[in-house]
Amino acid sequence: MSRIGKKPIEIKKGVTVEIQNGSIKVKGPKGELTQTYDPRIKITVENNQVVLTRDSNEKQIRALHGLYRALIQNMINGVTDGYTKKLELVGVGYRAEWRGRGLQLALGYSHQIFFIPPKEVKVEVPAPTNIVVSGINKQLVGQVAAKIRSFRPPEPYKGKGIRYEGEQINRKAGKTAGK
Repeated sequence: MSRIGKKPIEIKKGVTVEIQNGSIKVKGPKGELTQTYDPRIKITVENNQVVLTRDSNEKQIRALHGLYRALIQNMINGVTDGYTKKLELVGVGYRAEWRGRGLQLALGYSHQIFFIPPKEVKVEVPAPTNIVVSGINKQLVGQVAAKIRSFRPPEPYKGKGIRYEGEQINRKAGKTAGK
């Protein structure tokens, strides 16, 4: 049995979980999330807990057992607390600015980059070198943060680029002088 899958998920206060027609809907104070699941995994709500069980011991079903348990746990955490990713811009002249309905980035290219995030995700710029991505869907928040980071990933020689807050960049030594 999956060690992760067999743990029951505690439903937090103010959260409702509905199971219908192969999908699970989680409502909470911050919003609502829906996820479809494989019918070979049985999901039940009992005693203020979500319990996942499986009939078969096939490798794929065992993997799905733990996967859906983790997804449902992330949904419950998302509608109560939400998720945030913080990004830092490191480099001379690198800055971010919120313009109209999108994020404008100056990253050392000959042009500005204009990024419009999805409606479900909130992007804030508290300082010109900091970006905060937040929302209730963990996957979408991580995906948007990764997309912003991909415009200028940190390089190993000077460490310039967009990095996650607290991310360590392994620095390389530059060229050494000739003879």
